[in-house]
Amino acid sequence: MAAHGLTYTEKHKGQLFCDQKSGAIIQMLLDECDKGDAEIRLSTEVSGVTHTDGRFTVETSSGAASAERLIVATGGLSIPKMGATGLAYDIARQFGHDIVETRPGLVPFTFSGELGEKFASISGVATPVLASVPGARFDEDLLFTHRGLSGPAVLQISSYWSEGDPISVDLLPHTDLPGALKAARTTQGKRNVTTALGDVLPERLVSFLADDLPLQGNVADLSDKRIDEITTRLKHWALTPSGSEGYRTAEVTLGGIATDRIDSKTMMSRDVPGLYMIGEAVDVTGWLGGFNFQWAWSSGYSAGFVV
Repeated sequence: MAAHGLTYTEKHKGQLFCDQKSGAIIQMLLDECDKGDAEIRLSTEVSGVTHTDGRFTVETSSGAASAERLIVATGGLSIPKMGATGLAYDIARQFGHDIVETRPGLVPFTFSGELGEKFASISGVATPVLASVPGARFDEDLLFTHRGLSGPAVLQISSYWSEGDPISVDLLPHTDLPGALKAARTTQGKRNVTTALGDVLPERLVSFLADDLPLQGNVADLSDKRIDEITTRLKHWALTPSGSEGYRTAEVTLGGIATDRIDSKTMMSRDVPGLYMIGEAVDVTGWLGGFNFQWAWSSGYSAGFVV
């Protein structure tokens, strides 16, 4: 990146973000293609791939291309409006490779019915949470949307979530609410309970929660038992999504070409010499923060270095 004048900034939890706009990344890639005398064909559809006498032939709408080596780098199913298809899986199957079942990953959750309507009413509200499902939990921000829940915390756990299962949301991951409320009974006893909660949660979210959590009265009226009940509810908020936004908005595709028949050093098929499979097409998925891009670049470099 430095050779192309690009810089990056490390943000929340070690995530790396390029300081320049996406166009700068595209230009970097185009410049590298020029150095390698690469031919770029736009608006071109692949109709078939054959392998004869040690050479691969790719039939396309703009003519055939032939070479001794073929790198499959066509991604997964995420964001079809950008042209995503299952082409990589079709090619892999054609040459005897297994496909691990695919599903959307790093994707927002949707909620239907009354709960979905309530979430829509506070769309745009964000707050730090500890979101969890069996086997994974993430300390990130949660965002309410007009269709359900999003934000880094939700996107992260979506990759571990199974349809129909509940998720658990801790709205107070870094707050000692019992201690704060018990102390406030003496120093700020006349404050309304909802006002006190507004010190640690967004006010619109507190108003939303007040429908399910009786929060009437002043802080001085709260018993220790009631404080503990409120805290438990806020730290163990169980929600069952209706589903997810699907591949339409998913940042990655979980599953893909099985890794057991791919050489991890060169990304070449162990069964078909000269056939390479890289990036999101393969059953490798990372967290948010550039990890999936890093996998794409690294696997591409491994294959390209050999080729």
